[in-house]
Formats: sequence, structure tokens, C-alpha cells
Amino acid sequence: MPAYKLHKHQRVSPGLSHLSLQESSMSTLWQVEEFKQICSRESLTEKAADIEKTIVVKEHKRARYDFDPTMFYENRFWNRRPDGIVINKYYRTIYNQEFKQSSDRNKNFLRVKEDEANTQHRSIIEALRAAAPDWTFEQINFVAGRRGAVVEDDFYNKLEKLSTQAGKRDNCTCWRMCKAYAKRMTQ
Repeated sequence: MPAYKLHKHQRVSPGLSHLSLQESSMSTLWQVEEFKQICSRESLTEKAADIEKTIVVKEHKRARYDFDPTMFYENRFWNRRPDGIVINKYYRTIYNQEFKQSSDRNKNFLRVKEDEANTQHRSIIEALRAAAPDWTFEQINFVAGRRGAVVEDDFYNKLEKLSTQAGKRDNCTCWRMCKAYAKRMTQ
């Protein structure tokens, strides 16, 4: 059974679908026909390698890098795991989602975690932009505090970007994903 689920969004919006992930890698995603139509695996691998080379190799992964640098960069990219993907075929837009948790006490928790998530998924967004220039790719990060606190304006603005109607925000797939993720993080 595949490790992904495709959901049609509640709002009638042409071509919009949510892909909620359960630890699915980029490699798993590119086995799905919807993704193969965006760009080829080969093209994405080529573009990703250039971007991955600019990202520092962590010390604990140095031995794998030293063994075969080219394969290391390729594997690192294809093993990246976004928390969610929203595809809007009509507007040819893909939103890469990341859910982060932070201390509620730090007043800058939103900015710090936004930066962390953007850095974490930079290679995905940049490689996709290079491999599929006819599409738009954007990172959307949902940040919650340890006790489930969110900056409501930020949170709802991001839901709106995903074409979520105001009256349906609490029932939308993204909100359910956020709640499930927060619950998993607090266990």
C-alpha cells in the first residue's frame, strides 16, 4: 500500500488536491503519476545535484560522502521528506508544507522556525523551480507551540493561500494535518 493519500480539497477549486504524507520521501512522490507530469526524475536529479552541493555535509555523514560524493548528493535529495504537498494543477503551483513545533515562550518562535523550515527544504524548492520552470513552487510552514499555540493571523493567511474558505478552515485537510502533527510531537 502506498505511503501517501490524495485528498480533494473542500473548496471547489479547479485542479487543487492535497497530498498528505506519512513519511514519504521525494523518491516515493516521484513514483506517483501526478509528479511525473511536472518534470522527469532525471531532470530533477540533475538540478538537485547542483543545489545539494551547496549544502554543507554534516560531520556524521562525512564517511558516506567521502565514499561517493555524487551518489551522496543524489540520495540526500531523494530521501528528503516534506510533511505535505498541495498541488494546484489549474495554476500550476505546488506548495511544499512543513510543520514545526517550538517553545511558546520565545516571542520569535515563528520567525526562527520559519527560517529553519525554509533552509531544510531549500533544495526541494530550488531544484523543482530549475527542473520545471513552467510551474510555481512555494514553501508553506505551519508553526505551533508546544501546547498547540499558533499565531492565528499567520496560520489563517497560509490556509487562505491554499484556497481554504473561511467557514471551512477548521475542517480542512491542512488543519487536520496540523493537529495530528502537533499531537504526534507532544507524545
